[in-house]
Amino acid sequence: FEDRLYVFGSHDKEGGDSFCMLPYECWSAPVSDLTDWRCDGTIYEAAQDPSYSENTKYMYAPDVVQGNDGRYYLYYAMSGGDLFTGPIHVAVCDSPCGKYEYYGAVRNEDGSELNLYITFDPAVINDDGAIWLYYGWSLAKEGAGCYIPDYMKLQAEMMLFSKTKEEIEAGSNPYMGANAVRLKDDMLTITVEPSRIVPGQFESGETSFESHAFFEASSIRKIGDTYYFIYSSQYQHELCYATSKYPDRDFVYGGVLVSNGDIGLGGRSAKDRLTVTGNNHGSLVEILGDWYIFYHRHTHKTTYSRQGCAEKIILNPDGSFAQAEMTSCGLNKGPLEADGAYPAAICCNLTNGSMPHQGTEKTAEAIPHITNSGEERFISEIGDGTLIGYKYFKFDGEKKFVIRFRGGANGKLAVLIGEKQAGEMEIIPSEDWREAECTIGGNGTAALYLKYEGQGLMDLETIEFRG
Repeated sequence: FEDRLYVFGSHDKEGGDSFCMLPYECWSAPVSDLTDWRCDGTIYEAAQDPSYSENTKYMYAPDVVQGNDGRYYLYYAMSGGDLFTGPIHVAVCDSPCGKYEYYGAVRNEDGSELNLYITFDPAVINDDGAIWLYYGWSLAKEGAGCYIPDYMKLQAEMMLFSKTKEEIEAGSNPYMGANAVRLKDDMLTITVEPSRIVPGQFESGETSFESHAFFEASSIRKIGDTYYFIYSSQYQHELCYATSKYPDRDFVYGGVLVSNGDIGLGGRSAKDRLTVTGNNHGSLVEILGDWYIFYHRHTHKTTYSRQGCAEKIILNPDGSFAQAEMTSCGLNKGPLEADGAYPAAICCNLTNGSMPHQGTEKTAEAIPHITNSGEERFISEIGDGTLIGYKYFKFDGEKKFVIRFRGGANGKLAVLIGEKQAGEMEIIPSEDWREAECTIGGNGTAALYLKYEGQGLMDLETIEFRG
């Protein structure tokens, strides 16, 4: 909006035990400098919604659009307790990051709340005055297909969503999948029945979406005369896109934009994921001629503590996108300088060679992961064979490389620049934070890797280049 880039997202609690436990906050940066972020604080709280209760106390993935009246409209759905999702609700504000006020629920023309299909993860676009709303959900599974008999599918839907058979079968499309519908200028009332644009797993067979069916996380962009629908696929860890010349029909699968384990990049398989994977949300944005993909990764060994990330992404001349690589550079517009101190937790690769796909249950076994203790944030449970990667640094000669660590580890930490070992340091047990160092040297842009071999586990707080 105007000269600032705004990020609107759900808000997980660090180390929380459920999704979206905190109010919506707004982050923004000037388009001229995407390293200069600020938080404008809380813009909307669940308790402002008239339906707020133990069953509707968490606000899930939102979206914001500017209406034809110049005001800003925040779309969201709520969950909590035994309720999977409520209706799509709307709040309004005169500025993108001000204090939003409750406005109403998306509704049918007769005034009843829209509950056709699964009202989850809304996305909105103002398409030259036409307001389009996208939403939906489907089951996800790490596999190519999920085909079960219709009666079993119906039973599963009725149990999962607490719906009657009649409610499940009310629409002209199957219950699960991504939907599009146009809204009137009041930003609430739909004009026609929502149309199905991308199938869920049950209906994806023999379509372009087979093996990359819709799961959740709807988002919509228009590039030139083409609509790009961004979504999380059945594998959860990847954001995919589909394209069409129409906002509400004829979408075809386009490809993967990003995976929060770099799965698929360069042919990488799921078993070789470069960090834990889990559900993924986000979208595309163009800033001053460059394209970026925003997404999230997982911390604290659960899927309940998600952390926002962004990468530059390439739009090809034919309108396709190449899958982006996870890096530590984010919006830095280039490699990081090998100078000064950095939080260890900016690593983009963190693996022991067999990292899991993260679910809602906290992983019981020791795996390297990002966590916190109060305001301290660090990598924990670094064990034998753990590889920690930072892409990319710009090296310029010899430097002293220093780490700050603690724990019961006893072994060696190798420092690699690219694929070549540049140094090594001894790791000894320590209850308190302490330093270890070695001298490294390199020139040009390369990845930095740390590989631990030894007994016990360690925490890593910072890495530092001293000139």
